[in-house]
Amino acid sequence: MSAAALAFALAAAAAHASWNVLLAREPDPDASGAVALGAAVVLFAPLAAATAGVTAAAAPYIAASAALELVYFALLAAAYKGGELSVVYPVARGSAPVLVLVAGAALLGAGASPLQAAGVVAVAGGVAAVRGGARGAGWCDLLFGLAVGVCIASYTLVDNEGLGHARPIAYLELVLLGTAPAYLAALALAGRGPALRKALAPATIAVGALMFAAYALTLAALRIASAAPVAAVRESSVVLATALAALMLHERVGRTRLAGAALVVAGVALVALG
Repeated sequence: MSAAALAFALAAAAAHASWNVLLAREPDPDASGAVALGAAVVLFAPLAAATAGVTAAAAPYIAASAALELVYFALLAAAYKGGELSVVYPVARGSAPVLVLVAGAALLGAGASPLQAAGVVAVAGGVAAVRGGARGAGWCDLLFGLAVGVCIASYTLVDNEGLGHARPIAYLELVLLGTAPAYLAALALAGRGPALRKALAPATIAVGALMFAAYALTLAALRIASAAPVAAVRESSVVLATALAALMLHERVGRTRLAGAALVVAGVALVALG
C-alpha cells in the first residue's frame, strides 16, 4: 500500500469519525443530520455534475440505497440522542463487514477463510468489551449499533451492484438527493421546522462536508490501492471515534472499551484481508 493511499484512507477515517462526533454532540441530531445531508447535496452537486456517468440501469440501486440511507441516518440520530457514541459507533462499524461476509456466504455461496473466521471472532470479542467497558453500557446502545450495522451492510451490498452502472461521486450525489429531501420533509411535516432552521449553522454545514469528504477520500485511496487494505485502514475510524468520544463528548471510555474498539478494528482488518 503506497504512502498516498495510506494517507487518503487515514484521512477518510478521520473525516468519518469527526462527522459522527460532531453530529453526536449536537442537541438535536435529527434536525442537524437532515440539514447536514442537504448541505452535502448542495456542496458537492458541481463535482457530481462534472463527473457525471450514471446509466438508467443504476436507478433501482440508487432508489434502494436512498431508502436504506434514510433509515441509517434516522437510526443514527436516534442512537446519538441519548446513547454513547463509544458503543454505538464501534458496534455499527464492526458488525457491518461481518454481516456483509455472512450475507455473501449465505446468498452467494462464498466461503469464509480461516483468517476471516478469526476476524468474526475478534469483532464479537471487541463488541463484548466495548459494551462491558466503563461499567457496562445499556442494551439499547448495543441494539442501535447492530441496527445501524445492518443498514450499513445492506446499502454496501446494494451500492456494490449499483456502482457497476455509475461513477461513484455522481452515484452518491443521486443517492443523497433521494435521502436528504425525504428526511427534511419528514421532519418538517412532524412540526420540526423551527428545529431545522436552528440547525442551519456553520457546524452543521461542516458535518455535511465531512460526510461527503469521507467517501471521496476513500475513493481516492481505492484508485491507487486494492480494496482490502483500504478497508482495513479505513476502519481505524473506530478507535479514533472512541477516543474523541472521551475527549469531546466526555463519555466514560475506559481501557476496556478502548481495547474493545481496537479489537474490532483488528477483526475488521482480518475480514478485509482474509
